[in-house]
Amino acid sequence: MRDAIVAQLENCPHVRIEHDTYGNMIARYQRGTRGRPRWAFAAHMDHPGWVRSRNGDWRFLGSVPERYLINPRKREFGDFAMWDLPAFEFKNGQIHSRACDDLLGCAEIICLFRELEAAKANVHCLGLFTRAEEVGFWGAIQLARSGILPEKVTVFSLETSTPRGGAEIGRGPIVRVGDRLSIFDSGETLRIMNIAGANGIPVQRCLLDGGSCEASAYQVYGYRSVAASIGLGNYHNCAPDGSIGCEYVSVDDYANMVRLCVALVRDSKSPNPVKAFRATLEKRAADHTQFFRPLQP
Repeated sequence: MRDAIVAQLENCPHVRIEHDTYGNMIARYQRGTRGRPRWAFAAHMDHPGWVRSRNGDWRFLGSVPERYLINPRKREFGDFAMWDLPAFEFKNGQIHSRACDDLLGCAEIICLFRELEAAKANVHCLGLFTRAEEVGFWGAIQLARSGILPEKVTVFSLETSTPRGGAEIGRGPIVRVGDRLSIFDSGETLRIMNIAGANGIPVQRCLLDGGSCEASAYQVYGYRSVAASIGLGNYHNCAPDGSIGCEYVSVDDYANMVRLCVALVRDSKSPNPVKAFRATLEKRAADHTQFFRPLQP
């Protein structure tokens, strides 16, 4: 995955890639500005699968119910293996793959950088590609603890997740107010919603509490964090009928997630969302002052 990401970014002259000692990669797009990056877009490079132990046995790593692991059909790659499923298929406006989670999050960051290069955008942002998310945010934790990231950057976790709370596949990226572990930054979540609306990008706003994402991990270590997901079918390859199948997402949802990331990075004019919201509330209160008088003690 690291080699593939580096290869995909070779033609982006304003992207510089750093590797930390834990196997994570930090990609930096910077053109025409010396200002600090405002956004760090995060995605993990791993997917549930098998790892060969030192004694030669296969061990499955990742959250998949035991009933799905009986007599698995797996494809081996040296000391690693994954489900024996197609790498990629395009069907009826959907991407079907043995690994959407979180390969597509990584691809979205790559597309973001390519779009910025094509537009010759004078901005500064980061892409965080982490390892071993599926076994407890291992890479993200090490990266957050390392001090490499600027203190005031907002970490935006890009995921694929099972829709919940009324969200549906194909109706736009799902802006997560939180996950199973925590609630994310209210002000920056409001900023995402405002910018999506201003740019005509369809989004859904929901609490996806069926699982957790790296935003919770970065938040624990003091970073302002937000998250959004593409609605995912067959989460971790587990089909509703008990079989193993490809994960799938909507192509339109994917494209709109990239549009949203580009709009966030290029935004420099929108007001502070919390201050704007407060001003709206105060105006509403002022408009109705005539109907109220102070209560007597």
